[in-house]
Amino acid sequence: MMKKLLLTFVLVGLLLMTGCTKVAEGDYKEGTYFGYVEEAGYDGTVTVTTAAIYVDENGMIKSVFIDSTYKSPDSKLTTKKALGDDYGMKGTSADRGVIPGGAEWYEQVANLEKKIVEEQGLDWIEWKDEGKTTTDSVTGVTINISAMYEAVQKALTQAK
Repeated sequence: MMKKLLLTFVLVGLLLMTGCTKVAEGDYKEGTYFGYVEEAGYDGTVTVTTAAIYVDENGMIKSVFIDSTYKSPDSKLTTKKALGDDYGMKGTSADRGVIPGGAEWYEQVANLEKKIVEEQGLDWIEWKDEGKTTTDSVTGVTINISAMYEAVQKALTQAK
């Protein structure tokens, strides 16, 4: 009898604890949203930066995907993420001294994507010259993010 009573109290306690868990609610409508920005590159080639954002049923940003088209030296069109290590940015970012050992474009963008999810938007970004963020804004990012910011902002505007 005592064991049944104790078991009942434990089960009721567990039900109350799980029933009281509050689910975080976000600022967005559920769905997948897209944004893009076209801009002329240094060689006149028009690049397209895209952003895809997934918002869950609680209005929380759950994933962000950012990529940009790229015309390779042999005139093949691809994306910077598809190029991976072959994009060749690691040495440049290492030379700037902000990222120990440097980081490729896709690695830097992964840091940005992760931070947008963590912060649930873009309000945390601090700007300095030429659309580059301050080091404190996005640790591990040395690239110009202005087009990425605009593409993400367009997607988030749809999600409001």
